[in-house]
Amino acid sequence: MKLARYFPSGQPHAVGVGIVSDETIVAIRLDDDLPSLSAILESMDPLSTVQDRQGESLPLSSIELLAPIDQQEVWAAGVTYKRSQTARMEESEAAASCYDRVYQSPRPELFLKATPNRVSGPGQPLRIRADSKWNVPEPELTLVVNSRKQLVGYTIGNDMSSRDIEGENPLYLPQAKVYNQCCGLGPWVTLASSFPPRDEVGIHISIRRDNQVIFSGATGLDQMARSLEDLIQWLGRDNDFPHGVFLLTGTGIVPENDFTLLPADVVDITIDGIGTLSNRVVQG
Repeated sequence: MKLARYFPSGQPHAVGVGIVSDETIVAIRLDDDLPSLSAILESMDPLSTVQDRQGESLPLSSIELLAPIDQQEVWAAGVTYKRSQTARMEESEAAASCYDRVYQSPRPELFLKATPNRVSGPGQPLRIRADSKWNVPEPELTLVVNSRKQLVGYTIGNDMSSRDIEGENPLYLPQAKVYNQCCGLGPWVTLASSFPPRDEVGIHISIRRDNQVIFSGATGLDQMARSLEDLIQWLGRDNDFPHGVFLLTGTGIVPENDFTLLPADVVDITIDGIGTLSNRVVQG
């Protein structure tokens, strides 16, 4: 089952939640007891929670999809794929040993990526920093975790990154990663019970400029060096999330060093079992 947040047609301030199926969305009746998508994800059994609350069916083309986030924090993991380790080491000689050690270490790299106001949903713009010259998208499977630190679903994340800022000094990581419109999430949440076997899940990215594909790449979850459960366990150490948390799990697709995003580029990320997240790039 796939659950989405959306604006109904002609109601730009009335956020709805629905079940996505093919080209339609079935509205879920919300009330004070179940007011939001995060409340559904927080329930003991999200699947059964929505079964008796289904309403009218609408074409997807008639609604505006929103990022599937309410009040949750967004965190991210780094250097979880071999390709990511190599790319980080290429950014800076000073940082090379740090990234090599974290790839080998039991403790993963984890950092706060975004608050809800910094997140863009499907079709919304993602930003490259005005003070950066080398920017890339990072396509990542994103875990949807409830306040009990249970994995309840999956979505797509785009962990925008200013590689020149991070490469200048590893201590600049928050500035390279956290800023306005720095994170894409969506287009919806696939519940954990509906997700395909992990070793069959592929991750694909395509970047278009002037309607031409200028970069594409693919990887799979079987290329990860860490398990999803291990990342959640480390994130939850001495850390509580009253509203739940989204955890981006790292990237295995990194463009060559001579590539950088430009304003008006369009980034499409597709993950098997979820769908496609598409965002246009803006700057400054």
